[in-house]
Amino acid sequence: MVGNRDDALDLFQEVWLRAYQAYPRLDSAQGLRPWLYRIAINLCKNHARDHARRSRLLVSDHGDTVAAAAIDDSGGLRSRMQALVDRLPHKQRQALLMRRIGGLDYDEIGSALGCSIQSARAHVSIATKKLRAQWNGIAPAPARRAGESSKQAGGRRKALDAAAQ
Repeated sequence: MVGNRDDALDLFQEVWLRAYQAYPRLDSAQGLRPWLYRIAINLCKNHARDHARRSRLLVSDHGDTVAAAAIDDSGGLRSRMQALVDRLPHKQRQALLMRRIGGLDYDEIGSALGCSIQSARAHVSIATKKLRAQWNGIAPAPARRAGESSKQAGGRRKALDAAAQ
């Protein structure tokens, strides 16, 4: 039912643990067998829902695919995406994960991060843009320093790229 032997064994143990914990509340009129099946079915449904949530595509607000984060990690996509996400600044990483993986609203993200709804939206947007650029092999534009024009920042980027070669 779950498609993975290890997950099935984990769920099997969880069924018996939950059954043991809930046994005092068992209504004997319904019987033990249907009760155990209900516990197993509910845990399998929860597992399937969680598995689908984890393997969901990271998608921007405009519907553009950022990258597949498939659980099977075929071709190393998941590990590559994880490495890119790990490089994001803390608040951007947390906001992105809460929005894309957790499905939280911006007001919930703002509350969790201690910032406004607009800041939460900006954190997700910036993180998505950074991931998209890094995934496609495009270096993000360098942040401008105080009093620096975009042309100066671009020149600094070219100098950094030349020095890296």
